[in-house]
Amino acid sequence: MKTEGRSLQTEVIEATKSFVKKVLGNAEGGHDYWHAIRVLNMASEICNEEGGNMFVVQLSALLHDIADSKFHNGNEEKGPEIANNFLQKQSVNVSDINHVINIIRHISFSKSFEKSTFKSHELDIVRDADMLDAIGAIGIARTFNYGGHKGNAIYSPHIPPRKHMSKDEYKNGKSTTINHFYEKLLLLKDRMKTEKGREMAIGRHRFMEEYLNRFYKEWEGEK
Repeated sequence: MKTEGRSLQTEVIEATKSFVKKVLGNAEGGHDYWHAIRVLNMASEICNEEGGNMFVVQLSALLHDIADSKFHNGNEEKGPEIANNFLQKQSVNVSDINHVINIIRHISFSKSFEKSTFKSHELDIVRDADMLDAIGAIGIARTFNYGGHKGNAIYSPHIPPRKHMSKDEYKNGKSTTINHFYEKLLLLKDRMKTEKGREMAIGRHRFMEEYLNRFYKEWEGEK
């Protein structure tokens, strides 16, 4: 029965990959199918080392951005609704569906501006994996891709990074792409919940610091 259970779960994961590819195949480059796959791979690696419900972790990683609210007029329930409908059709048990939906509802950085009563080891794993994809070389590429998508300035010495933002200010305020490093990306290393996530974040964080140092030198015309 255990072998059969694993086989059925594998089928569901493969069906979920196909679903996510269909929905997010042409999405903005930082929040597309390949982002979901990278988060899946990192979340699986963390779960392998630190334990947890791998099935819930993998489903949540794949579906966490199925309808990111910033691309849906701020609607934070669209993603959970789409994921719930899909998972019900896959005959996933109710307990696992509810766990996945709660992870999707609580994973985003913007949720850190609110007090949350939902906690789970699997949420920590998937959130760490999602944050890891937001930093380092990939994180830099995603940040500039999204900044261009939004029409944000790359950098302005006259626009300082925002501090002590509310959730609404973070989600709807205007800033520069370089400021986003200070408003979010450089904060993520110290927000990792898992030991493996903290370990993986160190090199990526250091690379962003090196990039910023180089950026400012080139901005001033240095070789």
